[in-house]
Amino acid sequence: MPVVSTDVLVVGAGPVGLTAAAELRRRGVDCRIIDKLPARLPYAKAVGIQPRTLEVWDRMGMVRAALEAAVPMRGQFIYVNGAEQARIDLRLPPEVPYGFAALPQYETERIIEEHLARFGTRIERGTELVSFTQDGDGVRSRLTTSSGEEQELLSRYLIGCDGAHSIVRKTLGLTFEGGAFPDEYMLADVEVDWSLPQGYGVRAMHQVDGATDDLLVCIPLPGRSRYRVSMLVPPELSTKGQPGDRDEVSHGLEGGRAPGLEHIQAVLDRLSPEPTTASAMRWSSVFRISHRIVNHYANGQAFVAGDAAHIHPPTGAQGMNTGIQDAYNLAWKLALAVADIAHPRLLGSYDAERRPVGLEVVGRTVRHAAAGIEADPAAPETIMLREAQLLVAYRDSPIVGPGTLGQEGPDAGDRAPDCGGLTGAIASYPMRLYDVLRDRGHLLLLYADTDGPMSGFNELAATARDMTHGQVDACIVLAAGAGAGADGAQLPVFRDSRGEFRRAYHAEGPTALLVRPDGYLGARLTPATAPELSAHLAGVFRT
Repeated sequence: MPVVSTDVLVVGAGPVGLTAAAELRRRGVDCRIIDKLPARLPYAKAVGIQPRTLEVWDRMGMVRAALEAAVPMRGQFIYVNGAEQARIDLRLPPEVPYGFAALPQYETERIIEEHLARFGTRIERGTELVSFTQDGDGVRSRLTTSSGEEQELLSRYLIGCDGAHSIVRKTLGLTFEGGAFPDEYMLADVEVDWSLPQGYGVRAMHQVDGATDDLLVCIPLPGRSRYRVSMLVPPELSTKGQPGDRDEVSHGLEGGRAPGLEHIQAVLDRLSPEPTTASAMRWSSVFRISHRIVNHYANGQAFVAGDAAHIHPPTGAQGMNTGIQDAYNLAWKLALAVADIAHPRLLGSYDAERRPVGLEVVGRTVRHAAAGIEADPAAPETIMLREAQLLVAYRDSPIVGPGTLGQEGPDAGDRAPDCGGLTGAIASYPMRLYDVLRDRGHLLLLYADTDGPMSGFNELAATARDMTHGQVDACIVLAAGAGAGADGAQLPVFRDSRGEFRRAYHAEGPTALLVRPDGYLGARLTPATAPELSAHLAGVFRT
């Protein structure tokens, strides 16, 4: 059996695995990505793209392709027993750079796969992970390739993005606690000829004494009047109580019983807000829903992400987006570990940061599936930001801080918000902060709102570079009326010409903001001092 080696083996080439592989390759890490399927599945399974995911793709350098392929998701109509009960408009504050979008999963996979190919890496299709062990040298995996050849692969790390039935999770002995919903659902990709406004989804229910006994959910897709529709399975397609309905994890699409267009039309006839006809069905399937989460996101040199770590109802389009951010969080940490410049506790922060997020998402989607998002007691503005995944934060992480507790604005562990109006000495147009962050690793933002020499900022930037093996870039942001000493700066200088940076970050006085590669603040220092910055960096990097 031939033995080959790589830095990281990624198992599973869905959106989560592709994100992990793309980020690893973008950061110069050698990796292989395998998938046992011979080709990409043509199914619009996960379709909702959250604003935070678009921010991630912006920083990865692939958001343009997604924006061109997706359609806007503007809101949802809610009907009960034929009467409109609510209209939810998906509106975000103007400073958020992206809105909600819908994109079939096969298109999401195509876009990330093409982005990955720019780094010379392609999916090894038809290749299956059979087993693996861990030892002092790394992870030894036994693979079977599409030609039937057996291969042994030695990697330093392994990422299991292999779905709800993950062999990686099972081999690691991780528990997957939770349960399954009793209902079975149909899913289909069809065209409908109703007159509802474009960009709006539909949730229509029939209820008796407040209990839902019939359901129709429609999410817009790219194409003329095309929707992904989901609904309860009719008795003739149900397998409840039949032998074989014993899968330990009943989640996802099932083979062997595909609904016909007549099944879809029957539900539309009962629940559609207006008479409509379904046509041009591209595919259909039956699926089940479970809610489970692992007890740990890692064991040794192996990790799990996405559905391999957490599964839950599709309410609010949280699953794929959460998985993509799992992979994005892990990849930059693995890149530093592969380069042997990571602090020993850095990889442990993956579980510390992402498992609490998974727990919250599983719990919230289960509640929303039972009562509807409209029953959430939080303020509407909070619900919208949370569903957009813009409120995810890591303030309790072992690798963030110091911060400025009690001060307004984003603190250590929070998402770094975007802002506009940054001008430089050469470009004749203002830039967004996300333009400055794009395609970078750690970036130290040094803010000043008074005149004075830049020597202190130059020294902070030098300290950061020296302590991190050159991994931290730095730039200066000056308030509109400040910066008489900017000529002495040895760093790129941007002027906050419209005051948007100051307002977004509530910046007052000399401030240092360290933005991590995943777009979260690792530290916030006011005033900016070298000892505090050094203490933070010493907990992330091997110094």
